[in-house]
Amino acid sequence: MNKLILWALLIVPWFTLFFMKKESIKRYMPVGIFTALITTITFEIAYHYEWWIAKDKIVPWGHITNPAFPYGAFLVLTLWIFYFTYRNFWLYMFANIVLNAGQWYFVQRIFEQRNMVELVNISRFQLLLLGTVQALVIYAYQRWQEGVFQVPEKPKGDGKHEFTAEPRRFRGKEGAR
Repeated sequence: MNKLILWALLIVPWFTLFFMKKESIKRYMPVGIFTALITTITFEIAYHYEWWIAKDKIVPWGHITNPAFPYGAFLVLTLWIFYFTYRNFWLYMFANIVLNAGQWYFVQRIFEQRNMVELVNISRFQLLLLGTVQALVIYAYQRWQEGVFQVPEKPKGDGKHEFTAEPRRFRGKEGAR
């Protein structure tokens, strides 16, 4: 049953994206992937410092990073949090703190009762602080990402120093002359 729960945490959240606008998925997917990276690194650090012991895994290599969390639930949940709260920093932080507290104080207890994971060298409060710091980093990344894709305005003035060359396009054999 534990493996079924982990598989569900990996697969089911992705089906919720059918209810999100395609443009929003494209907009927030980079921050979702960044969240997966940060979570994977956190799992690696947790393994080294024995913050917790994961007792169940769904893939043979999942004894350090269980893919159900960074590539399922956390990634998709990040997309939804940004979808509903982005551009309102305090709402974003409030939502993250509430969800992190729910994860570490309620969901984690269920996982411990099911003997899926055991906290060893870290407290729930420390995990809540870690999640809050990660939320700040993730928000900063999204703010930076938003600036990357903005089209710069044309400079005002005479336009003499403006770069106006069109990108070269492949025209087949005829255009290669």
